[in-house]
Amino acid sequence: MDEAEEQRKARDICYALLTARARSRQELYDALLRKEISPGVAEVVLGKFDRAGLIDDAQFAEMWVRSRHTYNGLGRRALAMELRRKGVADEVVAEAVAAVDSEAEEERARELVRKRLRTMSGVDETAKIRRLVGALARKGYAEGLAYRVVRDELRTAGAEASALDEPWS
Repeated sequence: MDEAEEQRKARDICYALLTARARSRQELYDALLRKEISPGVAEVVLGKFDRAGLIDDAQFAEMWVRSRHTYNGLGRRALAMELRRKGVADEVVAEAVAAVDSEAEEERARELVRKRLRTMSGVDETAKIRRLVGALARKGYAEGLAYRVVRDELRTAGAEASALDEPWS
């Protein structure tokens, strides 16, 4: 395949991927290499997409954070990890994740705990705490925030939360 044909193929791949959802530059580059596009042609095509404004990692990161925080309930730590895995630069990740303020993160954690609590009526206090804190940790919430939210929400629901008052060693 000559270079012009390879560039056409690379453009088609990028258009198809970007039609499905926004992507980071690194995601597109990796996809092109998987489809056996040479690194040089991939760089040329991605450069053209950059100049045309079709690839913008900052915009991608902002949209990703807003979507994944709102719909999946992910905390800042998990969001940052996902963006780094997608090849977004650390400074862009930091800026995008900073858009989720502490109050919004805490409120989303509370919503997640309230939702899980509705399905835990017959579970003892220790198991509830362990499961709820674990669920928040898997979603990328900081340990201190997870314990505080679980304790507050258990008390609000009228459940016992004394195990969270004991000092942890």
